[in-house]
Amino acid sequence: MLERLRRFSVLDGPAQKLFLQSLALLPLVSLSLRWSGFRATQTALQRIFRNPLQEQNPDHVSRQIALTAHMVNAADRHGVFHPSCLAKSLTLWGLLGRQGIDSRLRIGIRKEKDNFEAHAWVEREGTALNEPEEHHRHYAAFDAAFSSQPEEKH
Repeated sequence: MLERLRRFSVLDGPAQKLFLQSLALLPLVSLSLRWSGFRATQTALQRIFRNPLQEQNPDHVSRQIALTAHMVNAADRHGVFHPSCLAKSLTLWGLLGRQGIDSRLRIGIRKEKDNFEAHAWVEREGTALNEPEEHHRHYAAFDAAFSSQPEEKH
């Protein structure tokens, strides 16, 4: 426990904030998925966290994406609650949107033996952001209409 506190204390302020947000959001997103369903959860995240897309320095965006994905994964590893890949991906997608960073939630399926399996991940410009390896390549992704961000209602 002391080692975890020490590691947390050496993080800079933005990393600590992202970690704490992830730690709180992961169980909330999981509960929302269970109680309200996918579209309602995705829409709520967009409504709460969406900032207008901003022109940003590409190096800064890359660093923010890497930091955000790392903190969501760290919150999953070190938290008491371990959500599904869909909850983790929605959390990452929402936190990136809050920073004005455009990304896409992707969901894919595959048939393994006689079972269908599903997987979710977040992409930006065709690159998976929360996949350390090419794990998602084993899944056939649904089309963009299913996984794109819902249109805002005016």
